[in-house]
Amino acid sequence: MTNTTEDLDPLRFPIGKAVIEPDPTPAELRALVTRLAELPRRFHEVVTGMSDAALDTPYRPGGWTVRQVVHHVPDSHANAYVRFKMAATEHDPPIRAYLEDEWAKLADSSGPVGVSLDLLDALHARWSGWLGTLGGDDWRRAYIHPQNGRVTLQHALQVYVWHGEHHLAHVRLVAGGKAGS
Repeated sequence: MTNTTEDLDPLRFPIGKAVIEPDPTPAELRALVTRLAELPRRFHEVVTGMSDAALDTPYRPGGWTVRQVVHHVPDSHANAYVRFKMAATEHDPPIRAYLEDEWAKLADSSGPVGVSLDLLDALHARWSGWLGTLGGDDWRRAYIHPQNGRVTLQHALQVYVWHGEHHLAHVRLVAGGKAGS
């Protein structure tokens, strides 16, 4: 998965937009599963010790706060986990999108981040452990997204690894004092 930052807002897309490989090799898929498994640890490393003021700092003008981002990632990845399981057990199941901006406004997105970091730990341990058992045609199973159409698991894995790393980069912008608030 290669990213480019050409002509992109570096605060909105600090690692570039996701570029999806159409047919990743088994080694590339294993590497992606490893990156997915390591994401919670990387979030802990950056977020642990951040002050409430830092957690409540948006990573860019009009963007979410670090606190909202930390709560958003397990929300999003829990939805993804369920989508993956549906694709693994059903033939091209339709899935629902959700209003992530509205979820970010709910009260649980303004609370302590520790619970969401713990959720991310558990979710990614279970998700990556299971994904490590997939092979061959398993990765070509798919779900039907209302806007994106048929999405294979190998495609979705790349998207969610990018998604986690994308938001981790947002948190690092604040941690490194480079946010555009």
